Amino acid sequence: REMQRINTAVYEQKSESPAPGRSKPTNSLVTPMLTDWYQISMAYAYFVNGTHQQPAVFDLFFRKNPFHGEFTIFAGLEEVIRYLDDFNFTEQDLSYIRSKLPLSSKVDEFCNYLKTLDCKQIQVYAIKEGTIVFPRVPLLRVEGPIAICQLLETTLLTLVNFPSLVATNAARHVRAAQGYGIDVQKRRKKIVLEFGLRRAQGPDGGMSASRYAYMGGCSGTSNVLAGLLFDLEVKGTMAHSYVTSFSSESDMPDKTLVSADGSLTVAFWDEVMKAREQLGYTKTNLGELVAFTSYARAFPSNFLALVDTYDTCDSGVLNFLSVCVALDKIGYKGVGIRLDSGDLAFLSKLVRKQFQKAAQQTGLSYLADLVIVASNDLNEATLHSLNEQGHEIDAFGIGTNLVTCEAQPALGCVYKLVEMNGAACIKLSQDPVKITLPGKKDVYRLYSKSGEAVVDLMVLNDPKVPQEVLPKAGTRITVCHPSEVHKRVHVIPSKVEPLLELVWDMGEKVQHFSSLDETRDFVNWQLDKLRPDYTRYLNPTPYKVSLTECLLNFVNDLRKKNTVVSEIS
Repeated sequence: REMQRINTAVYEQKSESPAPGRSKPTNSLVTPMLTDWYQISMAYAYFVNGTHQQPAVFDLFFRKNPFHGEFTIFAGLEEVIRYLDDFNFTEQDLSYIRSKLPLSSKVDEFCNYLKTLDCKQIQVYAIKEGTIVFPRVPLLRVEGPIAICQLLETTLLTLVNFPSLVATNAARHVRAAQGYGIDVQKRRKKIVLEFGLRRAQGPDGGMSASRYAYMGGCSGTSNVLAGLLFDLEVKGTMAHSYVTSFSSESDMPDKTLVSADGSLTVAFWDEVMKAREQLGYTKTNLGELVAFTSYARAFPSNFLALVDTYDTCDSGVLNFLSVCVALDKIGYKGVGIRLDSGDLAFLSKLVRKQFQKAAQQTGLSYLADLVIVASNDLNEATLHSLNEQGHEIDAFGIGTNLVTCEAQPALGCVYKLVEMNGAACIKLSQDPVKITLPGKKDVYRLYSKSGEAVVDLMVLNDPKVPQEVLPKAGTRITVCHPSEVHKRVHVIPSKVEPLLELVWDMGEKVQHFSSLDETRDFVNWQLDKLRPDYTRYLNPTPYKVSLTECLLNFVNDLRKKNTVVSEIS
């Protein structure tokens, strides 16, 4: 049964809607069965006890920012909504669940309940996808009958955890590549490309990584299917196998190329050899030169070569330049080279000098500014090191460390019950960070006079606590640390922004899906607005996440009420 499902898994193109007004998850494996067994066992226990319809509220949040940083990008909301829109158990699902539950007359009743179960009894409040978020702040607030809310837990975590982690990782790599953290005058526009499909954790990991790396700021991907489904720019040139597959000019039967204006067919190989002689590059590897020539014949307007197969500076770059000069004679311009090994900072500077020298020799000034792309197992720390050394790299192709999030493989989002039957719930722990913040809460982002976000404030949303005070622009409010009660500060916000918005209302999508490009632009805009010390690589300043005095008192009272007091005699 599982192999049948896996073998029929498909990725849905967004343009192919299953029904007017309805949407399906991008990945067909995302169904109510993509869950942990204990979610179903708890739902069954609720059903047997007759409490499955009791109203509950859950918060989905994380406790610590990833990668030793102080910010996270919230991603995955569109897929959450698609999942809610398509939530249903099939007969095959129910047959399997029935076989795993204990023999009881209640099992058939429970399966009949699941058969008609959908998400028309729940409401979901969420922070906008692509928002910069911080620990303990609810990313999602799910309200509805306890059983259905419980059944959603694992899938919602799956749909938020990895996307948010990848988007954050991508944003950090892009900012490192562009020189954030160094002098503003030295920053240059750099391109980061996601090249990690072959190293990703399976097809699903690869697809998610490509999509959310783009959301985090990458400019393109090597993943062809992601390009098709998500309308991403697909990038890539050649591998070493292409270069080594050529050894002599006989491996290139057709040596001609049509000029850019289409007016004539030229003996292109002859032009390449003339350029090689003119430039004085006669001692390079001939097989590599043939490989580059053949590739330029296929992509004359987009010629970018991998130059480190034999010797980067004494063969690869020189052969590339010979082909570029020959292309120029018939109306084309080469694009650049890729470095995939060696000391990247040092080599990039040598290559740039070779480009500049060729520009002087030939009078083709644009050769000096040809693109240098670097790959070779790059990570965030390496990018910062390259900036410190000074380099001439224009674009970075990053694979393993980007898509696998090697620096931190999981974000650690959790899904906690905060209210049941209108009564607040709290989970206690000896670790203060793991104590949940009870009750239904709203979240507001407070801005200073300069327009900078300074604190995210959680406010109790409970009609039984009328003394709660909402933040207002121009009005002073006291904000409190969630666990260190002595830490308080007065804030007079110039602007107050509510973060949680209703996105799913009793079976209906409330808001349209933003395009991937719109969300990506939103991410970049926020990062540029955020105070630099929050996003710096080393020792970033923690962003303030606070509670109102009323909520803090409410938490402490509930904590005292539920604490078991031991007795010593």
